[in-house]
Amino acid sequence: MIRYHPIDIGFPVASVDSDLVCFHWQNMAADFVIPGDENHLLRISFDSDAIVRILDEMPLSTESDPATWEGLVPYHFAYRVEGAAFVEQQSPSWREIVGPVTHFQFVTGSACLDVLTPGTPTFALIPDTQATSS
Repeated sequence: MIRYHPIDIGFPVASVDSDLVCFHWQNMAADFVIPGDENHLLRISFDSDAIVRILDEMPLSTESDPATWEGLVPYHFAYRVEGAAFVEQQSPSWREIVGPVTHFQFVTGSACLDVLTPGTPTFALIPDTQATSS
């Protein structure tokens, strides 16, 4: 059973209308389109080591049987995920060194961002002009 726990990021983001604009590898941050707000982006930052996967929703939807999914909310953007294969597919050594990790998933209309980290994501609105700077 894969359990999806919706995360309240403080304001609504319609997942199907959003998109991943940029991922900043140096500081582990992702910028997303905020539907209806042309002046800002949503920046999600991680304060710790992370394993990141960016993929299309189609292969993600074939990774497991949808009958085993619980907790998905239509058009919701951010989740904490339990029971997905993505965690178990990672190096046991990495998981032992880093310690317990949490699986976060951010869903858009064209791409999904999966993040495994012992840290906690932070959410911030940034001016759209900052999207390409770290």
